Amino acid sequence: MQRQHDRIASKNRDQFAEQEKRSRINHSKRTVGRHEVQSWTRATKQSLCLMWQKVKIQLMLSMSFLVTVFWYCRRLYGFLAELLKRWSDYLQRKLIKNRSVLAEVDLLGYSAREWKGETKQAKHMREAYNELFWNCHIKYLRQVKKDNYCVLRAVLFQILSQGIPFPSWMRERDILKLPEKLLYSQGCNWIQQYSFGPERYTGPNAFGKLRKCMETLKTNWIEISGTKDHEERGNLCNTLFSDESKEHRLYEAIKFIMLYEVVEAYEQIKNREEPIPHLFSRLLARDTSSDPLSFMMNHLNSIGDSGCLDQVEIFLLGYLLEVKIRVYRLHRFNTEEFQVNYPDEYRREWNEISLLTEDDRYYHIPVIRT
Repeated sequence: MQRQHDRIASKNRDQFAEQEKRSRINHSKRTVGRHEVQSWTRATKQSLCLMWQKVKIQLMLSMSFLVTVFWYCRRLYGFLAELLKRWSDYLQRKLIKNRSVLAEVDLLGYSAREWKGETKQAKHMREAYNELFWNCHIKYLRQVKKDNYCVLRAVLFQILSQGIPFPSWMRERDILKLPEKLLYSQGCNWIQQYSFGPERYTGPNAFGKLRKCMETLKTNWIEISGTKDHEERGNLCNTLFSDESKEHRLYEAIKFIMLYEVVEAYEQIKNREEPIPHLFSRLLARDTSSDPLSFMMNHLNSIGDSGCLDQVEIFLLGYLLEVKIRVYRLHRFNTEEFQVNYPDEYRREWNEISLLTEDDRYYHIPVIRT
């Protein structure tokens, strides 16, 4: 019995020891597992932190780059915008500076600026301007460049800006052939002495230059008068009357047409053909223009250079362009010559334009508002 009891006790001790051993082994395994998990977790965190640091640095660099690029682009945009604005202002100032017919200004404001003081002449001029404002419905004024083309500029600008078409006689003839006709058909070889205003050119190439002048007049007149939109027509006129070389060709063409008309009238008088308008008799009655050659040499050649149109030549200008030119002569205020029509023999269907002058030399454009 005792032996059996000892065997059982020994067996129990062995089982307990085995269980204890297994328990220690399991505990050890669990401890190692926890350490492995913790180690893996720590390594993962460290890897993620390193990756985030790298990504964070890249993001910061990228953001800094983008901010720098945006700043430079903004500065460049501002610089280009300012440069464009300055260039636009420069072009606008240059266009206005070169424009020979300025924008409308208030009539009475212009009068107050130009005729200050209490002299007799200043008071007389202010009274004349008041008369225009209150009784003639002239509220504004367009200043015209003061040179020896002044009256031609003021007349032609109004004709083009109002869209007035070619005169009827110009539509029936090709005005480009007028220099050729005068030179070859009527034997006027002396037109080689024609002078082109301030250019003072005379010589064998006068015929070719005259033809170019006629082409410029015809092309621009047809284009502008054919433009129906008033604003667009005004812009075309402003552009044309800012180009000095084109302007001068227009005026020289008008001068030559005046010469052509005088030659035609002179031939009719010589041949005792149909009656001619009285203005030609008045023009040819002058000692300085008794024939077409003297008219050209003593009058036309100086226009644009050292002289401008006389009163009788403005009559001729209105006649050949088929417009009634009403001139307000402020220095003749309170006389019968305050308002004068050129020519005095005009047809009812002719268009009317207006000029304003303080001295019969320089002219401006009055703007009527009813």
